[in-house]
Amino acid sequence: MEVVDVAMGGVGGGGRNNTFCFIGPTMADVFEEETEQTVSLNEYLDEVEDQELEADLVLGGDEGKECTYVKGYMKRQAIFSCLTCTPEGNAGVCTACSLSCHDGHEVLFYFYSYLITLSFGIIELWTKRKFKCDCGNSKFGEAFCKLLPSKDIENSENSYNHNFKGKYCTCGRPYPDPDVEEQVEMIQCCICEDWFHEEHLGLESTNEIQIPRDEEGEPLYEDLICHICSPICSFLNLYPQTIRALHKQQDTATNAKEKGVETAPSASGPSINLENGTSEFHHVDPTVSDEKGMIIGEKSDTCLLGVDLLTTELTSEKSQPMFLSKNWREALCGCARCSGFYAEKGISFLLDKEDSIAEYERMAKQKRDEKMQQQEGAELSFLSNLGHVEKMEILSGIADMKDEIRSFLESFDASKPITTDDIHQVFDNLKKRRRMD
Repeated sequence: MEVVDVAMGGVGGGGRNNTFCFIGPTMADVFEEETEQTVSLNEYLDEVEDQELEADLVLGGDEGKECTYVKGYMKRQAIFSCLTCTPEGNAGVCTACSLSCHDGHEVLFYFYSYLITLSFGIIELWTKRKFKCDCGNSKFGEAFCKLLPSKDIENSENSYNHNFKGKYCTCGRPYPDPDVEEQVEMIQCCICEDWFHEEHLGLESTNEIQIPRDEEGEPLYEDLICHICSPICSFLNLYPQTIRALHKQQDTATNAKEKGVETAPSASGPSINLENGTSEFHHVDPTVSDEKGMIIGEKSDTCLLGVDLLTTELTSEKSQPMFLSKNWREALCGCARCSGFYAEKGISFLLDKEDSIAEYERMAKQKRDEKMQQQEGAELSFLSNLGHVEKMEILSGIADMKDEIRSFLESFDASKPITTDDIHQVFDNLKKRRRMD
């Protein structure tokens, strides 16, 4: 990139905002008649912060310092697969082990690696539920875990799918796919936790089901249940249609109802109100009762559906994916009979709030905010403990850096790109200036 402009304010204020402006080296050639596109330093830093936040959300706030094996089968955590150590793709390791025990192993391909400052030669699987770190167990042969050598021979409750082999979707292709020029979006099923291409979800052009997105293409749903897992979850058809997320074009029935136009009734079940017509449930108020006098959201022996899922035959005409609204799990019945059905089908995790990706990311963001507050507090404490002379030295150093960068940009040929050597030269000049002072 080429630096085309810079504005620096003096120490203590009085100048313009500190702003670097960048433009790609070929933009002027491609768009000669258009205004040069620039990116300010603040915008760049905001983008970096957003990427760091996204990385924290993926890692769940895990700093990667300790193996998570001692925490047992965690409800959800970031998991990695090292095909150098386990070519069969039948093992997973935690964040800390991916860094300490598998760093530098053969690079296969990356998944979300652009969000993380360190790149490692293993497959990033995002998150998996109820998983215990395998690093160093019998699947790794003679290799042992550097962080926690003493582990069980095998974690019998771990589940593995073809993602651990670097394959995704029903097509079994890797991601990124080396055979395609443009990578397409993949969506994860909240039941089997596999990732799917949109065109392989069983959505036909004439199908009434569409992926719910807003005008800008952002998802309006919280979870996907793929077409393979949907038969297991066909009981969701007994709930009102408001449990489903709707595409913007499919929302006509909702709008018509708001205007007083009569529409077809939804499936039978407890009434759950939507917030301002969006595909999102209100947080349940335990004091509010439905038409049958039942407290909505309360987990009791009274079934919200009024049917025994264990004895009721649940069938669907065709296996189709389901897109569920935000907070949809809060509408699920938690009575003894329904809970028994979930256990029999292996989907009891649906009643666990901490199992959801939304809750996982919320908790990760909370950890990040607490960490940043601690860092800010430490910085303020450090500055407050400095004497007048030390504070003046810091301000002087900042002023010297601004002057050196300004001097460099004023003498620099704007038609040339800035190289690493140029940056090193700036700091070498700063060192010489400090010695002279």
